[in-house]
Amino acid sequence: MIQRFIELGEGYSDIYELMEIAETNKRRVSQLLCLRTEIHGNPKASFIVVLDPANEGNFQPLYICREGIPADSKRFKLFEELSRKLEKEIIMFDVKPSGDFEEKELYYHYLTGILRLNYLIPPLS
Repeated sequence: MIQRFIELGEGYSDIYELMEIAETNKRRVSQLLCLRTEIHGNPKASFIVVLDPANEGNFQPLYICREGIPADSKRFKLFEELSRKLEKEIIMFDVKPSGDFEEKELYYHYLTGILRLNYLIPPLS
C-alpha cells in the first residue's frame, strides 16, 4: 500500500474542493482528520480526507488543507458539517507545525508515522 498526501491549499476555495472530493467519493472516505498546531502563537488546523484505495491499484490518497485554517473559523464549521453529512467522526490530533521540519516531505513522513501508529492508515505492504 502506498499512501501519499495531496496538498490542496489553505484558502476557502480549497476547503470547498476538499469537501467536494469527500462527497463525490463518500463510499471511499476512510477517515476525516483535523490536525491542530500552533504557528507564531496562533492556533491553526489542517484538514485531511483519507480515502480507501480505488478498486484497482494499491494507492491511498490523503487530501490535505495544511495549517491555514484558524481554530473556530467558518472553514472548521464546514468540515464539521461534512462530518455530519458523511456520518464520520472527525479524529483530532495535536502535531508539530510543518515549519519545524527542514522539508515538507519530512513533515509528511512524520504525519504518516503518527497515522500508522494510531491505526488510521494501514502499514506499508
